[in-house]
Amino acid sequence: MKKALLALSIVTGLLSTSASAEIRINGFASITAGMTLDDGDTLFGYNDEFSLKPESLFALQVSADLQEKLSATAQIIARGENDFDAEFEWAYITYELTENTQLSAGKMRIPFYRYSDFLDVGYAYRWIRPPQSVYNLSFSTYEGLSLLHNSTLGEWDSSLQLMFGAVDDDIAAVSSSDAAKLNDTLGFNWTLSKDWFSARAAYFISEATIDLSNSAQLSALIGGLNGFGLTEQASNLAIDEDDAYFAAIGFSIDYEDILVDAEYTEFEVDNSILAKQQQYYVSLGYRIDEWTLSLTYEDNDDDNDASEFNTVPTSITTQLGPIPVSTNPTDPNAPLLRDLTNFALASQSAADNSYSVGARYNFHPAAAFKVDFTQVDYEISDTKTEILSIGVDIVF
Repeated sequence: MKKALLALSIVTGLLSTSASAEIRINGFASITAGMTLDDGDTLFGYNDEFSLKPESLFALQVSADLQEKLSATAQIIARGENDFDAEFEWAYITYELTENTQLSAGKMRIPFYRYSDFLDVGYAYRWIRPPQSVYNLSFSTYEGLSLLHNSTLGEWDSSLQLMFGAVDDDIAAVSSSDAAKLNDTLGFNWTLSKDWFSARAAYFISEATIDLSNSAQLSALIGGLNGFGLTEQASNLAIDEDDAYFAAIGFSIDYEDILVDAEYTEFEVDNSILAKQQQYYVSLGYRIDEWTLSLTYEDNDDDNDASEFNTVPTSITTQLGPIPVSTNPTDPNAPLLRDLTNFALASQSAADNSYSVGARYNFHPAAAFKVDFTQVDYEISDTKTEILSIGVDIVF
């Protein structure tokens, strides 16, 4: 409640600024409900009981034109998963350097994906949610600078964005919530479009530090490796100022009533326990008057390189002779740290694919009703989870 009152107070303050500032208020909301279809299954925050909380949200975006090429923007979102406590998602200022170039500073969306700028605006896309195999990073904003330049290259429209900044947030890495810092994050995204076709590429690098203390077993394993003097192997599990990168390519087709979207992404933190992530999706859509039907296939593959396994020796030689590198060197049956390290690395692996069918109906100029059925097949466990979702997205 205090956060909501604070957000409301700040918005009220913006509205009471100088009359010379042109204030514009926009908003959007999603009322989304869903449930998994089998007892005990969970997916996208839902379980086998019908719920509205995981993905429902309300948001306000306040923009102030301060004249002389300067503007300010703030976006406040109340999410159901956070008990609808209002929080600032964006807060930045923008200065127009030229007619086609603008510089922004503050808290902004990281332009990882094609729909990054509209990630929370469900009305902007045809699905209940963007394909989660690709849109799966648990952080989406950064604090820093953005330089956006729009131009034409022959018959093509070009949009090039450069960004620099840092992320300081709790993310889902090894546990569901790990304190993370991504420093010196630098990258670009570039979109070229012509008529009914557009293509996009993005690449970002960063220095990643993630606190793994929420995983007691992993912390104990790293401590055990250090205790045997195996500092390199311990460092290769920890995430401490390690180089990271994110890469993406994709294209989009909007030809008459036919829609095609596809994106491929990679994410990796070098010399860490985290597996390299590779994902893609392909989605087909077809418009019939106010209806849009869609079929989407997604694939996700997370895996550590084979060279990262078996790097821990089974024993070390001391003045007293060989000592097993285990949780208890005095017990010949104690687990070896090599096996525990291999298990930790293997635990980061994931391989799944999913199929979704959905429909969108624009029943109002500013509102759309959606329904979606998704089945996720998990290859490692040979199981599947099915979920049915319905929702209404509005803009105002």
